Order: sequence, then C-alpha cells, then structure tokens
Amino acid sequence: MALTIEELKELIQADEHRQMELKKTTGELKDGMHSACAFLNTEGGWLIFGVAPKSLKIQGQQVTDNTQREIAQALSYMEPQVDVRVEYIDVPDRPDNKVIAMHFDGWAWGMAPYTYHGCPYYKVESTTKEMPRDMYEERLRRSKPDMFAWERQPSEFTDISSLDEKLIRGVVRLGVERGRLSDLALTEPIEDVLGKWKLTTGNKPLNAATALFTKDTGMYTQFTMRLARFQGTDKNEFIDNQRVEGNIFVLLNEAMNFFRKHLNMHGKIVGLVRDEYLEVPAEALREVVLNALCHRQYERYNLTIGIAIYDDRIEIENPGILPPQITPENILLPHISYPYNPLIANVLYSTTYIENWGSGVKRIMEACQKRGVAAPTWTVNGGFVVVTFKRPAKGVTQDGTQVDTQDGTQVDTQDDTQVDTQDDTQGGNLDKWIETQIRQNPRITTEELARKSNKGIATIKRHLAKMPHIRYVGSGYSGHWEVLDKE
Repeated sequence: MALTIEELKELIQADEHRQMELKKTTGELKDGMHSACAFLNTEGGWLIFGVAPKSLKIQGQQVTDNTQREIAQALSYMEPQVDVRVEYIDVPDRPDNKVIAMHFDGWAWGMAPYTYHGCPYYKVESTTKEMPRDMYEERLRRSKPDMFAWERQPSEFTDISSLDEKLIRGVVRLGVERGRLSDLALTEPIEDVLGKWKLTTGNKPLNAATALFTKDTGMYTQFTMRLARFQGTDKNEFIDNQRVEGNIFVLLNEAMNFFRKHLNMHGKIVGLVRDEYLEVPAEALREVVLNALCHRQYERYNLTIGIAIYDDRIEIENPGILPPQITPENILLPHISYPYNPLIANVLYSTTYIENWGSGVKRIMEACQKRGVAAPTWTVNGGFVVVTFKRPAKGVTQDGTQVDTQDGTQVDTQDDTQVDTQDDTQGGNLDKWIETQIRQNPRITTEELARKSNKGIATIKRHLAKMPHIRYVGSGYSGHWEVLDKE
C-alpha cells in the first residue's frame, strides 16, 4: 500500500534520526545511498527526497524518466542487491512535484554486510559513517562461516601427527561413557574420529583440531593464557604471575589449578566425609573458562585469555564479543546458544565438557546460588568480554564458617585442624596408601584419591608435596603420575 501525504507528514515530524534521512532533492542521491547502505547495515530506516531537513517543509521535486533511471542505477551499486520499493508521493500544493520515499530493512545476525560502491556504511546515532574493518570482517565471517571462519581454515603449522592421540582417546572415552558418542569411536582410527567431528580437510587438520588437541603450540600465539594473583585490589603488585601455553584442555586444566592454588578452600566434616569446595564454586569458574576457550576470537592472534585474582574479586577476560542478541544486561535471561566457534563447541559438547546449548550461564548462576555466593557480572571492555566474581569476605563463608587458604593468609578451620592432626599421626600410612594407589592407576586424580581415602583434596595435595619421588607428567587427560626410585 502506497504511503499517503498524511502518513508522510506523521513520519517526518520527528526530523532526522537514526532511522530517518531527509534530502531536498536527488541532487544528493549519492549521499542518500550512503545512508541507505547504513540503514541496511544497522536497524533499517527511511530515505526521503523532497523534504527539507530542519524546516521539514515538504517541497517535492520534478520526477522524470531520467530521475527514475538514476535511482535504479544508484541502487544497483548496492551489494548484495536489494529489492526496494520506490514510492512517489504527490505534493498537494505543488502539482508537478513528488516526494520520493524508500524504506530499507535492517541487518539481521548472519546476513552479509552491505556495501555501496564497494564501501560499507553504518549508523552511529543519526550519523552515517564508514563501517570499521573489524566489524565488516566479523559480519562477513558470520555470513559465510564455511569460507571465512578461523576454526575452519586448514592449519598452517600442524599435521595429524602433531595432535595428542592420548588426549583425543581420553575425551572420546568420556563421550562414550556418558552416552554422547558411539562405542565404535573407542576403536576407530584417529583420522576417522576427527573426520566425524569435521575437524579435517583431506589429511590436513583444521585450526579447530589444533586448538583442541595440539601437543605443540608452535606459532599459535593465541594458545596462551595469562594467570595472575595480585596483591590488593589493583595491578600494582602481584604475588604470582604466569603465562601458560597449550591446547584448550591443557589451558582449562592450568586455569583450574591456578584457582585451587590461590582461592580459599571451605571445609566441613559431614559424617565421616570432609566436604571441600572453593570460596567461588569451581563449577562456575570452570564454566566461565570453558566459555572463554570455546567462544574466543582465535583469529585475533595477538590477544590472550586472562585470569586475574585480586583480594576482592576474580576477573576472567576473553578476547571476543557477545552476539548481537545478548548484552551484559540480558545475559542472565534464558537464551539460545550462538557459539562463535561451532566446530570447537560441538567437540566440547559431544565429550560432555559443555552441556546443553545456551545453558552455561544458567549453570553458573545455579552453582553460585547453591553455595550462597554472589552472581558474577558480565561487561564488555576494549574488545574483551569480562566476567567478574566477587570474592567472599576474607576468611569467612556465607554462613560464618572460617575457611582454609591456599596462599597462607588465613588459618584452618577447627574441623580441619582435627583432621590434620589425625593425618600427621598416620601420615606414613597415608603416604604408603597414596603411593600404592598411584602405582596401581597412574591416571588417578587427586579428587579420586580424596574420595577413596575420605580425606580432603588439600590433605592429599599436602602429602603429595612431601613425596618428591612421585611426580605428575603432562597435564589433563594426557598426563599421568610417575613413581621414581627413592634413591
């Protein structure tokens, strides 16, 4: 249905704004097309010729066959091509004049970015500007992920032999045990397993395979994580400062070890079993780190994930962006998943490292609520998505129970003192028991040792620290314990 003069008057009464561009005549056709391109790349809008900006006087202009050809030709320079209805509205007090109006639909997630004469434009409030290169490339990447996505490109620096077969077998076993992978995956050649995950092209691993399973980070500077424990609440002085390298599983393992090293440990005796947990739930921290590793922009090779622990908070920063549908304000609301690296996300899902799509934030909130810890906040700062957890008051849990510490700044709880006294009395027996368990199963975890012995994880770690002839080689599922000759 054609726009009437009354509808036009109502439409222009608010003057120019983010979704309205007024031009006196098609003498400004080129500038008008820049605005049209910006509408297509932003929220859509009206481009109108024949109305004076500011005064909003409806003057119209004479429209000839040549005018219509010029408009059609100008629209043909838009890429991708657009199908726009051009409306010609009669001006009552100027019988020979018409207002020319065109409405352009807005950009939707996954569409290709629009260009006019090869240049992309977008709207910043009511101003038309050239689109920044990183925004253009990100939209192009999203519109054709098979062609442009970093994770789908063949790896430049690795081949199949560079991948950690033990690690691949380990995560496949998890997926099979928990029903997300077929039993056949346990005995299939590694090339077939990777192929079913779509992580190879021919005999060449894709970047996604390298990020997940490489044994050697080599030239991939983005496979690095910064870990720091700062003194106080700023970055003026640090207690511990590390840079670790490795694939996604190694980096996850290193991050969790860093949390266990520097965060306080809560401990209670429940019956005959000691219940130990970090001051900020390990499940929540693990989920945030996994999200960072899964959704980061790996193409930004000069940036790395960072974890900073302060006296009052924990910050996990990820070089990336939130999808347009998700903001720091609405991220806590139910939403579907928009994985930035879907190949990587699929492997993490099929091996049970992540759960249902889009449920990560929900699980983080539930873990915090269960332990009475404040929910984290999300912010976007300088090209990073930052998740911040507040640390509980020093030395005290939500219910007032004192806690253990990993860095020596507080005292143990009364219950912990009792347990440690018993451990010291029977320390030799516990040491022998730990060594026997490790000899029988070199891949046993400290968590399994704690559960089997009815001791706390911190207790097991203290005893292991006093046993230099036992060492852990490697990390994650590819690592194992070694018992050396005491001599």
